[in-house]
Amino acid sequence: MKTSGQQPNAPLPRKGMPSPKLEEEEFKTRYLGQFEDPAFRGLDPELSKIAEVAWQAYAESRKSPITRKAGEGFTDPDYELSVDWLAARDAIQAAQASHDAPSKKPLILLINASSRSEHTCPGEMSKSYRLVELSRDAILSEGDFEIEILDLSRLASEYGRKIHPCKACFSTAAPLCHWPCSCYPNHSLGQTQDWMAEIYPMWVAAHGIMIVTPVNWYQVTSPLKLMMDRLVCADGGNPDPTATHGKHADEAKAIEMAGWNYPRHLQGRFFSVVVHGDVDGVENVRHSISDWLRFMKLAPAGPLAEVDRYIGYWKPYATSHLELDADKDIQDEVRNAARTLAQAVNAQRQGSLFIAGSDFAEPREK
Repeated sequence: MKTSGQQPNAPLPRKGMPSPKLEEEEFKTRYLGQFEDPAFRGLDPELSKIAEVAWQAYAESRKSPITRKAGEGFTDPDYELSVDWLAARDAIQAAQASHDAPSKKPLILLINASSRSEHTCPGEMSKSYRLVELSRDAILSEGDFEIEILDLSRLASEYGRKIHPCKACFSTAAPLCHWPCSCYPNHSLGQTQDWMAEIYPMWVAAHGIMIVTPVNWYQVTSPLKLMMDRLVCADGGNPDPTATHGKHADEAKAIEMAGWNYPRHLQGRFFSVVVHGDVDGVENVRHSISDWLRFMKLAPAGPLAEVDRYIGYWKPYATSHLELDADKDIQDEVRNAARTLAQAVNAQRQGSLFIAGSDFAEPREK
């Protein structure tokens, strides 16, 4: 953290929005709404008891019911930290150690950003997933890589998969945004089973990241946008929640005003982006994703690493997979993007490639 002599006065957090607090009856109605299946009716007395416990947790704002003292290495070692957050922090530290180990095979993270899957309502796999599989084979043709596939379609098809929305702590003050995110789980609000606790270490362990996504209404897909927003803590986030004693906005503002160094937790990794669409928007979406990755200090793998193309332009959606079958050019372009990423990762690991300018101090941070 930068220091600049006397700490300037920090502005007070602004208040004034209406409270979202529910009354007991409304809370219990919503809570019990997840048990509509008639098979639960024989358990109504037990469910009422459970709902009462949930109400007490909500009324008392028991966000993190299980905590332990932070211990050495933190600004306030006596501060009680959530065991959930500590477990996520430990997983990230292990992933960083794996990333840095010269004896480990290089790891590339392939991300399918489409929510379409034959295992849910659409009844058909996505073209994005097919391109991810094609990319995996292309990468393996370039050498001995470890590959991990992050299939964001599971957000819509797998029980218990959730990515909760970013609460925008960073916009209040950068040090209020903790790395990893400490907003979740929030047990009192039922905001649990947050997938990001597993996704953060995937990004940290990776030497290269490849995102394959369709265009949804001129934008990135819903699952991808959720993940993008929650990765804000990887770019300037505070690795020490005890410095702000949890979510104390006034303390975070004071720290930022004294000087914040915006640690780039994913800096130096390479990326590739493939965006495909049906009728419009591919170039803007590709720019959006690439600019976001660049801002986090990841580097494009090379001139062929970024692709935006239409598959079956203005053709029926029903035949879109047939259009992909026939479009050998886009298949080769995606292979080239994947191979470019693999070559960049290999070269960097061998010490023959570096990211020019990556060590320069920037006059302005975010």
